[in-house]
Amino acid sequence: MAKHFRKVTEFKSAGEFAAYLKSENIDIFLAENIPADGSAALARKADFKGRTIGNRWAILPMEGWDCAADGNPSEFTRRRWLNFAGSGAKLIYGTEAAAVMESGRSNPRQLMISENTAESLKTLCLEMRQTHKAKFGTADDLVIGLQLTHSGRFSHPHRDDLLESVTAYSHPLLDKKFGNSPANVVSDREVRNIVAHFVKAAVIARKAGFDFVDIKLAHGYLGHEFLSAFDRPGPYGGSFENRTRFFREIAEGIQQAAPGLELSSRISIFDIMPFVKGSDGVGEAMPWQGEYPYAFGGDGSGLDMDEKLTEPVKLVRMMQEYGVGLICATVGSPYYNVHLQRPAYYPVTDGYEMPEHPLYNVSRHLKAVRVLKSQVPEMLIVGAGYSCLQEYLPYAAEYAIAHQETDFAGIGRMVLAYPEICADTLAGRGLDRCRICRTFGDCTSAPRNGMISGCYPLDHFYKQLPEAQKLREIKRRIGR
Repeated sequence: MAKHFRKVTEFKSAGEFAAYLKSENIDIFLAENIPADGSAALARKADFKGRTIGNRWAILPMEGWDCAADGNPSEFTRRRWLNFAGSGAKLIYGTEAAAVMESGRSNPRQLMISENTAESLKTLCLEMRQTHKAKFGTADDLVIGLQLTHSGRFSHPHRDDLLESVTAYSHPLLDKKFGNSPANVVSDREVRNIVAHFVKAAVIARKAGFDFVDIKLAHGYLGHEFLSAFDRPGPYGGSFENRTRFFREIAEGIQQAAPGLELSSRISIFDIMPFVKGSDGVGEAMPWQGEYPYAFGGDGSGLDMDEKLTEPVKLVRMMQEYGVGLICATVGSPYYNVHLQRPAYYPVTDGYEMPEHPLYNVSRHLKAVRVLKSQVPEMLIVGAGYSCLQEYLPYAAEYAIAHQETDFAGIGRMVLAYPEICADTLAGRGLDRCRICRTFGDCTSAPRNGMISGCYPLDHFYKQLPEAQKLREIKRRIGR
């Protein structure tokens, strides 16, 4: 039976909510207030490789499943990106996950970065700067990036219902969960081809006007899988040096082919075992005996982080040597441990009921970032996992930045419904409670059912679409 967790909406003040967190031993801390006179930690400027970032809000990269079949952005994509530009955030972190090649698309409508999409991306990047300047007076302190990715195990380049996996190694649990085999493991020769596509994509991104590119090593996608490829023979598996070779070759190639383009990386800084729906509908870990070696940044149990984040810290320090100046620190994967990666009160349509308090998993995000920042203080780090805090999100972000636990507060789902939360917080305006993300999960459930992503419950634009009714019918059918 699903457990009942007190909802954030039940608390009438930040003080009451903070007392509840303390009573539950959930280590999330809130600032008492957020000054509106420009002295807030969230309002501080940051230096990124000589570029000024005007405040500490960051918009995280999110796939919209709404691009054209050829990978070009659509009007749906344009609307989302311009909302990001008008949010008040000064770091648009990755705008979206862009596939560097056809085989690496997570869905047939994922954005691609190629010669075919270069001109439309250039136009949209410029439009974002113009939108931001028109609303906030200047775009000189706005930094915009594009995330580069290959979806690896979760590639669906041709049909939503046709998984065409490209895996780093044969994973005993994930192969079972997703129906993979040794035939899906990518060859060394093809790895080098994928690396070349990342480099080519970065060159296009620079010409399109992006300030940086993000190399995705997160969420179970191909770059992330290589970090735990202990069982892979040859130059891309086994030792730490080999498991990081995929990243190093991409970074070296970009530095040579696109000098002046800054680098970032989004990393799942710790992972846990894959979960499945139990007989009672609640998520449970897949059966495993002994030490679990496949969770990068894990403690060996398969259920928690290494308290020192030994390998992730080693990775980030190495990344500094390869020119990386920004780290977006996420955890886990939305495909096999969504309760960890995307804390929520409500399960997505193909998911499971929460096995743990969602706010506990918010605290795990914050703790992981806190540990990483303490170990590599000179690296700029974007935190994540805040949206489940809802109206108290800005208070947690303010606290974390003020106490040097992170450099930026990264938000994703929240911005789909309420992009102005960034500007409203900094201006001291009260938040619009009717637009605050309540973690219903429709932005995830829609693409899991072949529809575009968006906030169907709260954004009137999406409420009017035929997909909204279709999604309601799906949820009603499965009792959600």
